[in-house]
Amino acid sequence: MSMPATDQHNHSHSHDHGHSGDARSRKLLFAFVLTTAMMAVEVVGGMWSGSLALLADAGHMMVDALALLLAVVGAWMATKPADARRSYGYGRMEVLVGFVNALSQFLLVGWIIYEAISRLLHPTHILSGMMLLVAVVGLLVNLLVLCTLHGHAHDDVNLAGASLHVLGDLLGSLAAVLAALAIRWLGWLWADPLLSLLVSLLILNSAWRLLRLSAHILLEGVPDGMDSAQVQASLRGADPSIRDIHHLHVWQLASGSRMATLHAELYEAADSAQALQAIKQMLLERFHIQHATVQIDPGKCLDRTQNCSDHGHP
Repeated sequence: MSMPATDQHNHSHSHDHGHSGDARSRKLLFAFVLTTAMMAVEVVGGMWSGSLALLADAGHMMVDALALLLAVVGAWMATKPADARRSYGYGRMEVLVGFVNALSQFLLVGWIIYEAISRLLHPTHILSGMMLLVAVVGLLVNLLVLCTLHGHAHDDVNLAGASLHVLGDLLGSLAAVLAALAIRWLGWLWADPLLSLLVSLLILNSAWRLLRLSAHILLEGVPDGMDSAQVQASLRGADPSIRDIHHLHVWQLASGSRMATLHAELYEAADSAQALQAIKQMLLERFHIQHATVQIDPGKCLDRTQNCSDHGHP
């Protein structure tokens, strides 16, 4: 019978995200530069024209500029290799940045709502021509930035957070364009704060979804679309030598980085190396889990502190 084995992390698929990390950093840096420049233009245009929609979008861009800068730092930190104190590296920095980005959106929405209600109660004169010009330029710039960031993985919360901010800017610019047209041609001063309120609600919905995603990863929840019971049942059939699979944990370390730990109980005289290879292969090919730690139990579970059938921490 083969000796018991505990498979440690296979570093042939290490946390090296260098190539993709560099590409993401370039995208985020480009978005940061354009957003910062457009923010300055909207601040001047908003103060000059008296438009809340422009000032709100400028405030949004100010938060976004900081958020994008944090995202650049997060993408760069994610490429740093593991060290003695952080054996998993710095990949989770991306998730922290996405979490902070989502929280910042709630603060911004609160400010926009407060200002919009004040403007509805006390309308002010607006230079619609200047407002329209700046809003159109902002709309084009935000479209360019959003196209640059497009195509990130659905669970890449760093780029998702940056895209969320830019999408909010895009909606803000669109609202400013519509408000400027309504004021210029119809004289509807209330259109400016009203459209700002509508945009804030759209931002709030997207911010909530990002907050839930990043918090789920930080809490080491099971990745979206994956069922732990299904993974466990499938692994039991990965090889005839496997008697049972228990103490299974599946989570994400960072964007797209799925991980797993589990115990595999084998029949007597089983080939542990063969069982281990079958488990690894199924995790990779069927569930896209590249990083797994598997403890082989040659019969009775070695973890005597818990019952083998439970799902406590191994």
